[in-house]
Amino acid sequence: MRRTAAALALSACVGAWAAGAEAPPAAPAASPTDVVRQASRVDKRGLVERNMHLTAEEAKKFWPLYDDYQRSLDAIARRQNRALLDYINAEDSMTDANAKRIAREILAADADEQKLRERSLRKLLGALPARKAVRYLQIESKIRTIDRYDMAERVPLVR
Repeated sequence: MRRTAAALALSACVGAWAAGAEAPPAAPAASPTDVVRQASRVDKRGLVERNMHLTAEEAKKFWPLYDDYQRSLDAIARRQNRALLDYINAEDSMTDANAKRIAREILAADADEQKLRERSLRKLLGALPARKAVRYLQIESKIRTIDRYDMAERVPLVR
């Protein structure tokens, strides 16, 4: 009986303390940018699918264009990454000539990416309503902008 009374008293004290204690701070809510960053890394195609709201007929036309765009974009991103790796590897011994070469490579890849977007828009407009075609380009633009920001944050300025 004494144990039961002590246990009840202890649980009442713990309950009262817990009720009066401040709650631990909540984890900060993920920003929209963090949500897109994580979703695009885990399942980019799923992210696009959830945000495009395609009909079955539109999906039949869209996904081959999406796959083609991703293949072309991947090749461009590899060029951009190679140029950045060249910079990182030569950072301590960067010459003016090497800096110019790397800058030209990055600008050429950026120009090719812009051409890819323009070419893809024409194809998308032939397959989808204009609002959905533009929506897809917006989604890709947001993802690429986040990727570029993440890269820029990690790469130091040329010395």
